[in-house]
Amino acid sequence: MCGIVGYTGRRRAVPIIIEGLRRLEYRGYDSAGVACRDDADNGRILRRRARGKLVRLEELLEDQDIRSTTGLGHTRWATHGAPSEDNAHPHCDCSGDLVVVHNGIIENHRSLKEELIAAGHCFSSDTDTEVLAHLIETELDGDLARAVRAALARVKGSFAIGVLWRGAADTLVAARRHSPLVIGVSDAGSHLASDIPALLPYTREVIFLNDDEMAVITSDSREIMTLSNGSPINREITTVDWNAAMAEKAGYKHFMLKEIFEQPEAVSNTIRGRVDPESGGITLPETGLDEKSAARISRITLLACGTSWHAALIARYWIEKWCRIPVEVDIASEFRYRSILIDANSLVVPISQSGETADTLAGMRRAMEMGARVVAICNVVGSTMTREADGTIYTHAGPEIGVASTKAFTSQLAALFLLTLHLGRLRGSIAPETAVRLAAALTELPLLMEEELRDLESRTMPVAEEFNRARDFIYLGRGMNFPVALEGALKLKEISYIHAEGYPAGELKHGPIALVDREMPILALLPRDPVYDKAVSNAEEVKARRGRLIVVGSRGDEKNLRELSRHVLVVPEIEEDLYPMLLSLPLQLLAYQIANLRGCDVDQPRNLAKSVTVE
Repeated sequence: MCGIVGYTGRRRAVPIIIEGLRRLEYRGYDSAGVACRDDADNGRILRRRARGKLVRLEELLEDQDIRSTTGLGHTRWATHGAPSEDNAHPHCDCSGDLVVVHNGIIENHRSLKEELIAAGHCFSSDTDTEVLAHLIETELDGDLARAVRAALARVKGSFAIGVLWRGAADTLVAARRHSPLVIGVSDAGSHLASDIPALLPYTREVIFLNDDEMAVITSDSREIMTLSNGSPINREITTVDWNAAMAEKAGYKHFMLKEIFEQPEAVSNTIRGRVDPESGGITLPETGLDEKSAARISRITLLACGTSWHAALIARYWIEKWCRIPVEVDIASEFRYRSILIDANSLVVPISQSGETADTLAGMRRAMEMGARVVAICNVVGSTMTREADGTIYTHAGPEIGVASTKAFTSQLAALFLLTLHLGRLRGSIAPETAVRLAAALTELPLLMEEELRDLESRTMPVAEEFNRARDFIYLGRGMNFPVALEGALKLKEISYIHAEGYPAGELKHGPIALVDREMPILALLPRDPVYDKAVSNAEEVKARRGRLIVVGSRGDEKNLRELSRHVLVVPEIEEDLYPMLLSLPLQLLAYQIANLRGCDVDQPRNLAKSVTVE
């Protein structure tokens, strides 16, 4: 998760920026940088960047007496381009007189870059952000705010940016769309940050920017305006009354709740720069897979524990459907203790949020000893798993503090779907027009997730209030939504301590139906997918036995669903393969609300650790 810090005022900027970046370290990053406007040197832009932790950047700045009072800083979580000094922010234009820091994704950066190169611009990084600096440069006519508006009018995607220009003394320009930015107001000047903790040492007086708004910030003024035409906006200053831990939670009661709501951003970060919705192309060079190596794959083993295992179970449906390769899904703790049929034509995909899960690492190493190619899916840059694997797909979910995984799960699914599309294209098993459809649906998914989350809390709360005293729970799903039922049950048992089980709905009559009575809550997943009619039939069996039924289905199908139950939750309709990511949202929130109502320690449930690093 990238971090932005800016300052303009009467104090030296660099110490303030470094302290702000340090307070955003919990978000995770792989490089850092600062840029300052040095008025002692005719406004020249001084820029310093370093790969690795913040201490590396501090070492670069240690012996420099930088007196500048206006600057920007950034910590980067690599997406476009590997972690390196060249790819670290801030990025500059051709002249070096303008710098930009950026969180988010510029979806059309490739076409913009080609246009700029044709016009004579030279690029020094592999990032999408550098395009912004050059775009703004082309629009500059003395009015920085107008140039930023004009440049962003050509941009597709999400962004939170800060801009510093040699030609505008004591000035920062900021703008946002789908990525957070907050302005701090203090006696010593004005501050800019992507999250409140960076501001707390200096002020609790803040102004929140909304989507499609921009700000022109000087040491003693803050002008807020629309991004479309620069119309002024009156925005009151808000006083935040948080301690540091609360600030890191961004006002949410628990990290888990915050992370549930961060899922659209986490999925967006995972897919950005990797999907071309126009061609259906997938860019995953870090896997090391090409047409020749993909054609040799005769079987795939997905290796994981807990929530990551549920993600793998869903991916099996995708890979076998679109890549036509047999897939095994193994619980990592069992994998290496049986006779394994692995060889050089096998692809093994270990999945771990931390990259340090002991059982998954052990299974991965066993597979490598047997000659298999290993491509890891992981959230932590530089973890053991990523260092040892042949290739890695990073999920870019950012730090997940809550023990019960939420955004790591959906970002793993996004990465696994990317891998599916990539293999399908390499092997020629996905038709080009199908690839375009699936890639477009994946690109639209974060927005659908964001829309779904807006009022989901209010829709799930009545269900939580009715069922929070239950002793047991059954979750039912069919097809690729059966693993979603498993994951929903796991979330509930992890944080509320209610016994819960997930079952394939078709198995109901093979035993679990004996548990159904007027006290047993049963949650049935009923999206409008190819097994909808079968799943509805199973729900009818529960209703006939007076079970306490909760149904989760597709928007537009409410009338049919309400004939089954008065407890109905719906998600937007989407490409059938992507339903698991939307259906997970109400299950996560329901588990959270039930646990919270029961007074449980949501973020640190008993007996559990975030990363299981011993067998």
